[in-house]
This record gives sequence, C-alpha cells and structure tokens, in this order.
Amino acid sequence: MRALRIHDWGQAPVVEQVPEPVRGEGEVLVEVQAAALAHLDLTVASGSFGMRPPLPYTGGVEGSGVVLEADDLAPGTQVMLRGGGLGLLRDGTWQERVSVPRKAVTPLTRELPPAVAATFFVPTTTAGVVLQDVAGLGEGECVAVVGAAGAVGSIVVQQALLAGAEVVGLVARPDQVDDVPAGAEAVLLDDERVASWSTDRPFSLLVDTLGGDELTRRTGWVRAGGRAVVIGYVAGTSVTLDLPNWLLSDVALLPVNMIRQERRARELLPGLVDQLASGELELRVETVGLDAAADALARMGEGRVRGRAVVLF
Repeated sequence: MRALRIHDWGQAPVVEQVPEPVRGEGEVLVEVQAAALAHLDLTVASGSFGMRPPLPYTGGVEGSGVVLEADDLAPGTQVMLRGGGLGLLRDGTWQERVSVPRKAVTPLTRELPPAVAATFFVPTTTAGVVLQDVAGLGEGECVAVVGAAGAVGSIVVQQALLAGAEVVGLVARPDQVDDVPAGAEAVLLDDERVASWSTDRPFSLLVDTLGGDELTRRTGWVRAGGRAVVIGYVAGTSVTLDLPNWLLSDVALLPVNMIRQERRARELLPGLVDQLASGELELRVETVGLDAAADALARMGEGRVRGRAVVLF
C-alpha cells in the first residue's frame, strides 16, 4: 500500500510502501478516495506545531473515502475523514487505506465528488458561521470580502450572495480576478477605487481572510455601526489599532474561532452538503496524484494553488 510520509521536520514528504492497516476495536477501515493537502499539514510537518506525531508519519488531517469495514456503517458508505488525531497524533489520510476512530468518520447525507468531500468542511462551515452567527448577515447588506478567490473567501462570497447581499470580492493579483465567484464584483486591492472607500465607507460588513497590518485600514471601509469579521492572518499576524480613531469609526472587530464552533459547524453540515450536491455552492479544487503531492504542497506554501489541493487515489 502506498503512502505519503514525512521523515524529518521541515523536509518534503516521500511516497513509499507501508503495511496494510489493521482495523482496531471500534475503528472504521476506509478506502481513501481523496486526501486534502491542508495548510495545517504544512504547519505540522514544519515541526513547530504543538502536536507532533512520531516520525516518520503519514500526513493528512482531512480526507474522504468509502467504508470497507465498520461496526455500524455499511460497506460502501461515503464518509468524510476528519478529527480523531488524524495527521496530528496518528497517521493521517495520505494513504490508500486507513483505519480510524469512529469519531473521525462522518457519513455524508448526499454523495459528493471525492475531492469535494475531502475538503469542503472547513471552508463551508467557516463561511456559514461567519455570516449566520458572527456577523448576523441580513438581506440587502453591502459586503466586502477580502481574499475572495481563496477557498474560504470564495464560499463566503457565494453564501452572502445566496442570502441576498451585494458583494464586492477583493483579490491581490490580476490572475485571481476570474476566481471570484460570479455575481460578485471583482476588485483588485490596489485598484484606484479602493482609495475612496475610506471616505465613502460603502460597506456594512467586511469579511477579511488576510489579516496583517493593512487590516485596520480596511476596517475604515465599513460604515459606522458595521462589522469587520476576521478569519485569517496569511498576510501577517499583527495589527496596530489607533484607539481614538477606531472608537470614532464605530466598527465592531469580530474574531472567528472555529475551534469553539465545532458543534455549530456540525449542525450546519447537512444543509451545506445539500448545497454542494445541488450545485448552489461550488468549491474549487486542484487535484493531483500521489506522486505529485509533494510538489503541490510546496506550491501551496508559496500560494500557487488555486482552491483546495487534493490527492486523488
């Protein structure tokens, strides 16, 4: 059986033969159809993360497949693989078959393409929590989404449009413009129109996936009484607030902590699966074979992957 293995921290993974998994008591044996290449995988593989599986290990914190053996699931059931220490404390999904704790297995209520089933949970549930629970989006609002071509940002745009909002999707590079979902206005962050927004303040809600020291300036695009929701920090982990002017602007700065929102994310899951299966929501994925996975991981670390990167078996 082939697997993608990490042999040393900070080093590229290699494909090699490993023994077939043996199903433990209470576990589920799964034929892996697709395995996500996630930013968390890169963080774990760096050796700097608080959770470090013993070396060498098989990475992969997310995946999808079909049940081979289980106590309570019929063979052939499509499942999402996530949690239970996968890729963090034990071998993960970057292998052809895996035996996992039952709590790491979620049967899907409708069949999805394997690559989507392996990767949809984080972007779709994050977007749902952001708009429904944190921001409390209402119909007719004007929303700016920064990082609208990314996996999470793209789903935020789509869900905001479905909720009846007017959406502007902001991206950093011209090659990302076509990745902003249809129905939203795509705008480059350095477009000359952006400069006027600090005066005009046209938005009631900002959803920011980038973070960094420009975050404060972007909150200035939001009108008084509006909200700025912060999802990520790929552009930087620090920001400085000028408190007198921030208080004067009267914009609520709201964090999203999805670790605390796991139960809510699971509640949203069936509806999101329905939207993906029906085509109401679309998740962009880039698929590779196992032999090309190390290169895809490297490109992902450089920001050169469009959508979610997925290994297909």
